[in-house]
Amino acid sequence: MWIPLVACLCCLLASSSGQERASFRRGNDQRGRCQYSFTVESPTEASCPAAGGPELDGVKSRLALLEVLVGRLTGAGESVGECAQLRREKERLERQVQELQGQLGGLRQELENLRARPCQTASSAGASAQDRSQRPLSGSSIFSHLVSRPGDPSEMDGVSDSMMQQGRVAYQELKAEVTEVPASRLNQKPNQESTGCGELVSIREPETHRKADTINGKYGVWFQDPEPGRHYGPEMVWRIDTVGADVRQLFAYENMDQLVRGFPTKVLLLPEPVESTGATMFQASLYYQRRRSRTLIRYDLASERVAARRELPHAGFHGQYPYSWGGYTDVDLAVDEKGLWAIYSTNKAKGAIVVSQLDPNTLEVRKTWETTIRKNTVANGFMVCGRLYTLASYSSPNTTINYMFDTATGQLKAIAVPFRNLYRYNSMVDYNHASKKLYAWDNFHMVSYEVQLGKPDI
Repeated sequence: MWIPLVACLCCLLASSSGQERASFRRGNDQRGRCQYSFTVESPTEASCPAAGGPELDGVKSRLALLEVLVGRLTGAGESVGECAQLRREKERLERQVQELQGQLGGLRQELENLRARPCQTASSAGASAQDRSQRPLSGSSIFSHLVSRPGDPSEMDGVSDSMMQQGRVAYQELKAEVTEVPASRLNQKPNQESTGCGELVSIREPETHRKADTINGKYGVWFQDPEPGRHYGPEMVWRIDTVGADVRQLFAYENMDQLVRGFPTKVLLLPEPVESTGATMFQASLYYQRRRSRTLIRYDLASERVAARRELPHAGFHGQYPYSWGGYTDVDLAVDEKGLWAIYSTNKAKGAIVVSQLDPNTLEVRKTWETTIRKNTVANGFMVCGRLYTLASYSSPNTTINYMFDTATGQLKAIAVPFRNLYRYNSMVDYNHASKKLYAWDNFHMVSYEVQLGKPDI
C-alpha cells in the first residue's frame, strides 16, 4: 500500500518542480488516521479572488436594477399628478361649455322671437323696444294706452307727434301689433295671469341638499307639493327611500333646512308598499304605484288614508318596461302645469313610451298618447307644460335631455339640452311647476336644478 502512495507523491512533486512555492504536510485526522496534504500555487492566477466576489457583484447588479425601477416609479408619480391636473382642467372646461350651451339656447330663443316680430324701420326700432319693455306679457297695457281713452289729449298728443315723426308705415305696424292681441287676454283679470308655460331651454348646475344615511337611500324620491293644501304648508319637503322589499315610510320635513339637517317632522307609514321611484306629490296627496302591480294609489295626506285606487290599463309593471337604469321603473307618475300624468308602456306599444293624463281625484285616464321613444333607451322622463322630456343617460356626468314630445300637437322632436349627473347614478327626475325646478335623486344624493323655459305658450 505504501509503494503506490509514495509513487503518487513523487509524481506530484515532479509535476510541481517548476513552481517556486510548494508545501507538504502530514498529520492525523479526527479519527486518528494519517492524512497527507499539500499546497501548490496556481499556474495561471497570481492570487485568489476576494471572498464573496461573485455574490457582491450580483448584489450590485440588483441594486442598480432597483435604482432604475425607483426612477421609473418616480416618473410615473409625476405623470399621475399631471393626469389629475389635466382631468380637473377638463372638468372646468366642460362646465364652461355647458354654461355657453345654455347661453346659446337663450340666444337662439331670442333670435326666434326677433324673427317672429314684424319688420320695423330704423327710426321706429328704439321707440318700439322701449314700449315693449314697459308692457306686460298680456299686451293689455299698450292696448289701454292707445285705445281705451282715445279722447284724452294729454296722452294722444304725444302719441300723435310720435306717429307723425315716424311716418305712416310705422303707424300701421304699431296698429297691427295692437289689433293682434287675442281677445281672451284683453278680458283677462289680474289673478288669471299666464302660467309661464314654454319649451325647456336650459337647465342649470345641480344643487345638492342632502345625502341619504343608509343603503336604503341609494335610490329614492323627494319632492315638494306644487299645490299644497291647508294641512301642510308649501315649505314641507317629502322623501321616500325606495331600496327594500317593503317600502312604506314617508318622511316629512318642515322645510328645506330641516331636510338638510336630517330632522323629520313626522314619519307616515303607508298602507301599501311603494314600487320604485315613480311617486309624486300633488294637491295634498301622494300618488304612487303599488308594489308588484299596475295599481295606482292616491294617499290623502290630511286624513292619512287611501282616497282612491285604480289599475292603469294594460301598463307593464315590475321590470317589464323600465327606464334604462332598471329599478322596476315601469310606471312613472309626474305633475306639471297641466295636471297629473303617467309615463309607462304596454304590450300594444311594444316598449314605446305611452303618456296618459289622469284625473287627480279618481285616477281615471282622461287621454292617452303613444310615442315612438323606446322606454328602455332613455334614463328617465318628466313633464313640463304638457310636454314629455326624456333624459339620455343616468350615469354619464355630462348628458342631455334628448327628446321632447308635445301632447298638444302630438309631435316628437329631438333636442339637446345639457344635463349634469353630478354623482353618476340618477334614479329619479321630477318637475315642480311652482318653483320651476327639477328634483332628482342621484346616487344617495337629493339634488335640484333650476330650469329656464322659452317664450310663453299662447
